[in-house]
Amino acid sequence: MKKVELLAPAGNLEKLKMAVNYGADAVYMGGEEYGLRAYADNFSEGDMKAGIDYAHAKGKRVYLTMNIIPHNEDLNDMPGYVRSVSEMGIDAVILSDPGVYSIVKEISPGMEIHLSTQANNTNWSSARFWFEHGVKRIILARELSLKEVREIRDKTPGDLELEIFIHGAMCISYSGRCLLSNYMAGRDSNRGLCAHPCRWKYYLMEEKRPGEYMPVYENERGTFIYNSKDLCMIEHIPEMIGAGVSSFKIEGRMKSSYYVATVVKAYREAIDSYYDNPTGYRFNPQWFDEISKASHREFTTGFYFDKPTGEGQIYHTSSYIREYDFIGMVTSYDRNTGIATVEQRNRMFTGEEVEVVRPKGPFFRQVIRDMKNADGDIIDVAPHPQMTVSMPMDQEVEEFTMLRRKGE
Repeated sequence: MKKVELLAPAGNLEKLKMAVNYGADAVYMGGEEYGLRAYADNFSEGDMKAGIDYAHAKGKRVYLTMNIIPHNEDLNDMPGYVRSVSEMGIDAVILSDPGVYSIVKEISPGMEIHLSTQANNTNWSSARFWFEHGVKRIILARELSLKEVREIRDKTPGDLELEIFIHGAMCISYSGRCLLSNYMAGRDSNRGLCAHPCRWKYYLMEEKRPGEYMPVYENERGTFIYNSKDLCMIEHIPEMIGAGVSSFKIEGRMKSSYYVATVVKAYREAIDSYYDNPTGYRFNPQWFDEISKASHREFTTGFYFDKPTGEGQIYHTSSYIREYDFIGMVTSYDRNTGIATVEQRNRMFTGEEVEVVRPKGPFFRQVIRDMKNADGDIIDVAPHPQMTVSMPMDQEVEEFTMLRRKGE
């Protein structure tokens, strides 16, 4: 049985490294042009090359998003861009537009092409069409049930790879093809500039009574009528694998390094546990607990088991649930002394208990007994963003180990 790929978001070079070290088989990134996350950090050409080399050195694959719906001016510099990323060794390009497809095929004929969810592929005939025209992988629309996914798998060539989303934010419009942002904020979500109006607060106003806002009552703060829950399929790994797809995709190029690492690690452990013993597989609630320690909204299973009802929306708030703070990341560790060098990500205090999360294995709790700054001075608090401190560790750790604490 060929193991399903775990595909993680890489919003910048650090997030790429976190994804790779916490168990992703592949990552997807965006350059400074042509992707749908213009407000992510994204990758300069230098960082892109460094990220590709880093991932390849660890046996991982890297995919590049070029999935905007382009206008004429977007095509002017595209051939040169494709030539450049091809020379860097990118493993595949993710696209949705036939014009972009034509340019990629002309400039880099051997490039592996993945058809974006933006292409709204919802049936086996469409999937076969794209496969016959040279597309290696179809990223299926999020609006499909597992039954429909299995039918697409059954009616398409075995060489065609299918990819589905397994975790992350859901769009209000069909697989992200949304005009709401353009209409309300003048920012084209189909060209990477989404203002996320589906997360805004909405009221009803009658034409002849301007300025009188009548809430569509859910509570006194208003109604978030477009505000979807986040997809989470960690409890349904056997069913997801049973659909016969090649890749599980985690959404979140604009999420934090801590989010990427935490979510990837939980899914890595669940997937590996299933393949180690498919018939004896048991869901471990700890995986869900770990995912819940990353910033998230309430969870849903999306369209996979049935079409979402009103229960798939969050009506009272657009805020995230944040119960844990990411406070530091280990950059090096001395096995002889047991001292770790840590880059601060949030204020840390001597005497507080933290959870230490390693790329592999369970987390452990310990008290920060003492800290020293970069000059070797003993300190009680690390207040400055990304300052370097050293501290003893109760157990052996490694680079990219994370420190977190439960919020108040």
